[in-house]
This record gives sequence, structure tokens and C-alpha cells, in this order.
Amino acid sequence: MPGPLHVRGSIVVPEAELTWRFSRSSGPGGQGVNTTDSRVELGFDVARTTALGPALRTRALERLAPRLVDGVITVTASEHRSQLRNREAARERLAALLRDAIAPPPKRRRSTKPSRGAVERRLAAKKQRSDLKRLRRTAD
Repeated sequence: MPGPLHVRGSIVVPEAELTWRFSRSSGPGGQGVNTTDSRVELGFDVARTTALGPALRTRALERLAPRLVDGVITVTASEHRSQLRNREAARERLAALLRDAIAPPPKRRRSTKPSRGAVERRLAAKKQRSDLKRLRRTAD
């Protein structure tokens, strides 16, 4: 489980750039909940990383800006009873966050207009519906 964090393709975050913190977790755990440090906080310094190139780092900093504290993003996991499973969950969450943050921007939408046939079909359907409703009316 320890080792580099694979984000996607050739982008790999070295283990040395990840910071781990452990604390007691709330929630299920029985008698061990008060003695084991099963809650995991995984930190990653996006601003100073060597794993991302300058363009990807800039993109990640812009997209993760609301979640960053001094350029560091922190992910917590405490849903499992064991520290090992929480560590795995935190790694997966951080990898997914980074994957989304460095993804290329979506293609711009090209504005289009409906085809002539589509406009005619829509108007014909409206006309047919209005005729049907007109025929349902009672004669005054």
C-alpha cells in the first residue's frame, strides 16, 4: 500500500510528497474506538509538487483553490474501522481529486440552430394539438 500515488497515465506522486496524520475516529469501532488512531488525513502540497508540470500545476491550483490551505490539499477518511482501509480510501480520494483537477477543459459548445424539417415538424405537432383542443371545446 505505501508507495507512489498513481493519478493517471504517467502522472505519479512520489510517497515523499504525501503527508499522513492519524487521529481517533468517531463512529463505529466498539471498545477499540477510544484507543486506535483509525482516522486518516492525507495532505499533498499542490503548489510545490514536482509530480505535475507547470501547466498542470497551474490548472490544479485554479480548480482546487477553494479547498487549498497554503497550497496544500487535505483529504480525510474515517468511514472504515481499520486505519489501513482508511489510508486506502484517502489515497483513492486524493487520486480522484487530482485526476479531475488536471483534466483538460471540456470542448467549447458550438451553437447550432434546429433544421428546417425539425422546425416544421414542431409547428405541425403544435397545430395538430391546438386543433384537437379546439374540437374538444363546447360551442358557446
